[in-house]
Order: sequence, then structure tokens, then C-alpha cells
Amino acid sequence: MCRLVAVTSDTPVSPMVALHALDVMKEGHDGSGVGLFLRDLSGPFEELKDAPILSGIFTDQGIKRLDSYMIDMGFLTKYKISIKVPKVPPPGVPKRDMYLIRAYEYPEEWERLGEAEKLERLKAIRLNLRRMGREKGDIIVFSFWPDTIMIKEIGDPLTVGNYLELGKKKLNARVIMAQGRQNTNYAIDLYACHPFTIQGFSTMTNGENTAFVPIKEYLMSRGVEGYEGFYSDSEVFVYILHYMVTRLGLGIDMYKHLITPLQDDALERHPDGAFLKQLKISCRKLIIDGPNCVIGVLPDNTMFMVQDRKKLRPGVVGGQPGMYVFSSEICGLDAVMPDRDKTLDVQPMHIDTAIVTPDRREVSLCRQTQKLSLLH
Repeated sequence: MCRLVAVTSDTPVSPMVALHALDVMKEGHDGSGVGLFLRDLSGPFEELKDAPILSGIFTDQGIKRLDSYMIDMGFLTKYKISIKVPKVPPPGVPKRDMYLIRAYEYPEEWERLGEAEKLERLKAIRLNLRRMGREKGDIIVFSFWPDTIMIKEIGDPLTVGNYLELGKKKLNARVIMAQGRQNTNYAIDLYACHPFTIQGFSTMTNGENTAFVPIKEYLMSRGVEGYEGFYSDSEVFVYILHYMVTRLGLGIDMYKHLITPLQDDALERHPDGAFLKQLKISCRKLIIDGPNCVIGVLPDNTMFMVQDRKKLRPGVVGGQPGMYVFSSEICGLDAVMPDRDKTLDVQPMHIDTAIVTPDRREVSLCRQTQKLSLLH
């Protein structure tokens, strides 16, 4: 199993807050890796909301190849954080040359492009850089997207955070997702570390998905650039989310209906049963098999949590207006917000989607048995 914690806050929060929460839940992860997703950034990135930000790990040679590629594409650096680390890393953490976070100015010729075309091109550049890095092992790119930073590394989450001095690097954010990894593979690949992201959508998962192969094959057949890699069986969750919103035009209230549709007898009684039955048939290859607890973020910074029917992976949401925390365990939630009203904590059941919208006023529950508010 892994452990998850996510924070959505009106006031920017240090990523170390999330890493300390993971440390409290340390019995649930083995310290084999950590992943951080930061969005709605503050500090030096506050005025660069529209600038695409590249984040990853590079060798010295990889930096040279990156610079050559980006200059050829017409991108100019607006701001960067280069994390140079000591020559000797802590036990369990690989030796790296540089962790890089760099915000770019768009090429002049991109000014005539529509927003959708821009975002498609950003996705293509990220994928190209990742392929370049795979060829020579000198570039690892986690994200290339506006107002977004991703950091992943092998090792204990709190150890990695202290090693990279993440509390001192002006990386505070209003949306944070963090995963403490439990290695279930013989070889650790950083691309298999959660969270996963594509075009502003991001998810992380505690669990396993034995329906991985048919889901992977279905997604790869959709002809969507970016549905690739599949270094983890949990990576399909972000692709399903992306596909649902961008290709099917459905909202987050429909996510559970795709990945864990209601049983046929429940659909017979549902006020929108005819539509949901057709959706279940059409997208049957996207149905997961768990157990899984999934925490995700939409491009507008809506945060959500869902679980499958087996409900063998815990999850809790709590907080107060202005700040909410999603966590694998209550002790992780306590570590971030010990003074909240605990009677208002929400533990979503298998038919629930727990949602906190960008205004961060409350936790709302959307149940699969309810009438659909809107057929998108």
C-alpha cells in the first residue's frame, strides 16, 4: 500500500507540511519513493500563472540537451530554481546532478495560437523531452504546464524533502498532492511514482488495479496523444479522468459512474438509469478492479476523493472553510489540521465522490444513487 495526503488552501502551504503528514503515516509506506504535485503557486511564481513550468531531474549533459531543444523551439527562461544538492545523498536517495524548475516565456509565433492549440503543443513537448531522456538516461521530465510543479524521487519522503530543502525554495502552493510510495515492483522507476498528470488533471492512488491491461488497451486505442507510458497500473486513473472530461464532456460527478458503475438492479431504480446503463455498456472497458482510493485535482483546482466498491483502502476529508485536507488516514489529517472540528470529517463510502471546489467553502458529497444534476 501507499499513503496519500492532499491539501487545498486559500493560504499557500509549504510542501513540507504534506511530507510531515506522510511521515506520520509511515507504517503505510516503505520509504521507497515520494511524489509531489504543486499547483496554484505563490512566491516568485505568483506573477507567472500563464507561463509553462518545466520540472524534472537532469544530468549536466541533459541540461545542455534541454537548453538546445528549448531554444530551437523558441522558449526563453523567465525564472528558474535549480536545486544543486550535496555530492553525497542520504541513504536510499540516488545521486543526481540537478533538480530543475524553470518557467518559460512562450515563443513569439505562439501568440497567434488559440488556447487549446497551445495546451496541445505543451503536452507534445513534455512527451518529446521524456522520450529524449529515455534514450540517453539524462533527462527525467515530470511536468511542463502552467502554474504546476512536480517533484519525484526515490527515498523516504521526509528525508528527500529535507535533502532538497523544499521548505526553503519558495515552493509554497495552495494545492498540494503528495504520495509516500510502497514499492510493488522489483525495479523502481520514477515515472511509476504518483501523482500522475496530463494537461492539468492529476491523480494519485492507494491500491491496485487488476483490470489494468484491458483499460490500458482501450485508452491506447482512443488515439489521444499522451495516453502512454503506463509505468504503474494506477496511471490509468488520470487518463480516464482526462478522457471523461475532454472527450466525453462529462463532469466529476460522472467519474464514479465510469470507473465503478452501479449494479444493474440499482440502475433499474435510478432516475437516470437509461442513460447510465448506456454509459456503462459504452465504457465498460474503463471499469476498474480494486481496491483503490483515488485523490485527484481538476484543471480548475477542484479536489476530489473516490473509492471502489471493495472499500479496503481508507480515506478521510476534513478541515474548515479556507483549507481542507484529504488523507489516507486520520492521523495524517491530524498532522496538518489538529484544531479542526473533527465531527465534520467525511469518510466517503463506495458510492460517494467527496469534492472541494476552488472556493474551498465546504466538502460536498456526490452519490451515485442521486439524480444527475446535469447531463453534460
